[in-house]
Amino acid sequence: MSKKYRPTTASRRHMEGYDFSNLSKIEPLKSKTHGFRRLVGRGNTGLITVRHKGGGVKRLYREIDFRQDKKNIPGKVFSIEYDPNRTARIARIHYADGDKRYILAPENLKAGDTVISADRVSLKPGHRAKLRNIPQGTEIYNIEIFPGRPGSLVRSAGSKAVVMSKDAGYVQVQLPSSELRKFLEDSMASIGRLSNLEHSSITIGKAGRSRHKGIRPSVRGSAMNPVDHPHGGGEGAQPIGLTHPKTPWGKHALGVRTRGKKKRSWKFIVRRRKK
Repeated sequence: MSKKYRPTTASRRHMEGYDFSNLSKIEPLKSKTHGFRRLVGRGNTGLITVRHKGGGVKRLYREIDFRQDKKNIPGKVFSIEYDPNRTARIARIHYADGDKRYILAPENLKAGDTVISADRVSLKPGHRAKLRNIPQGTEIYNIEIFPGRPGSLVRSAGSKAVVMSKDAGYVQVQLPSSELRKFLEDSMASIGRLSNLEHSSITIGKAGRSRHKGIRPSVRGSAMNPVDHPHGGGEGAQPIGLTHPKTPWGKHALGVRTRGKKKRSWKFIVRRRKK
């Protein structure tokens, strides 16, 4: 459940926050925490390549074990913690051999639970197994695109994918976007659905809170001059006067497919996402 605030100001009236009551109140694991330099939307030349990024509060980076390659070694969930760098919660795992790591925390995972990574596991939240050994209809997250690489798909708050079918060394998985994609059956995936389901329904409430997150203001193209944007100009509020909305650089802004036509991974996509 999200947290409501007392309406002490106009912006506070509709603001919503996160409920941190189920998180462990401890300091982050020092060996897996370090500072990092944010790019704030700039490329390697120092020029802005992504607009509307900058500022924001400082934060320490938590190293997350997306690979989870400690096979057949059980780990105990020491705590469920907040991570300022991602939308989902993270779990601090203490393994039987003394190692300590952070992993993405699925829904319903609690301190004291046990997680394990192996070729075949029971269907409990947080366990990790090969796709070939996960039954159809099972919810999964943190999926490896290729075996042995760190998990790179389905990692945001509340997201899940579903195992659909298996055939000829491949497993078909429906991703959160509704895209149906084939994965090699030896790829690993974690069981369950990621935590912090209410993230998508949080009301920010005021512009300053976006600035704290590192999001700078964006100006409507129709409020600019013609020299600055294709939508600009005109006396008073005007329609854009174009067949299609455009970016500041004159490219079509809506409904344009940007995926490369010659990408090698096209052969793994069974059905594209629905519009």
